[in-house]
Amino acid sequence: MRQKSNTSAILAIYRSKYKNMPNTYYQDKTVLITGGAQGIGLGMAQAFAEAGANVVITDKDEEAGQEALKRLKGQGLEVVFIPCDVSVESEVQVLLQQVEEKYKKLDVLLNNAGIADPFVGALQELDMAVFDKVLAVNLRGPLLCSKYALPLLQKAEHPAILNISSTRAFMSEPDTFAYSASKGGLEALTHSLAVSLTKERVRVNAIAPGWIEVGEWKKESEKYTPQHTEQDKEQHPVGRVGLPQDIAEAALFLCSDKAGFITGQSLSIDGGMTVKMIYH
Repeated sequence: MRQKSNTSAILAIYRSKYKNMPNTYYQDKTVLITGGAQGIGLGMAQAFAEAGANVVITDKDEEAGQEALKRLKGQGLEVVFIPCDVSVESEVQVLLQQVEEKYKKLDVLLNNAGIADPFVGALQELDMAVFDKVLAVNLRGPLLCSKYALPLLQKAEHPAILNISSTRAFMSEPDTFAYSASKGGLEALTHSLAVSLTKERVRVNAIAPGWIEVGEWKKESEKYTPQHTEQDKEQHPVGRVGLPQDIAEAALFLCSDKAGFITGQSLSIDGGMTVKMIYH
């Protein structure tokens, strides 16, 4: 008869052995985070820097970038800010040149930069210039960054790319064409890059966040105190709205060697919201 394992005893041993052991995986690793000055990007920047990484934040918003730099350096973290519009190829080239000059290699690329759909309205009224701008930042940007980061990623021992998509890639509210299309494209780009970069040893995955509250992770001029109703919380089976830390913790795992057998995958982090049937 197979002996029944004592799960409680095993967990107790694990905790006593490992709870005080520092996570050293990201020591001396270089991590580039696009759109890293606010929101989810800033949350990931803090998490990776706290884990010991050399973090490079890039963002088009220089005001937000300088505030993020001050915030993280004030905590004694190793962070650099380089302004860049990821939809502009020449700026992306310069960005990666600067990363190479300072750190010689790149271990992790976090393609997080994105803009919300500035147009919500009927299809007949859609301005294609607006549509093109959203796709330029949200889809062209990750492709450009991956392209020019590749030579630096190849110098790393366990290189990884992580794309921050959205559950809007799989579901929509009415009249939000550009954002949904851009995130759906990013999901496809993720598995395309994963199978294309196998010889370069680069793993590529995506996280699709749901409702993540970023009010306290904005620059000072846009910061606000979140107010969530009970209905807001109850839409999520876990009973709350998400936080940037929820995404950051998953990113730390997916970009580490602990996830070495995971590539081409997309992880939805939404508190279960997209699997709950809602009748309102």
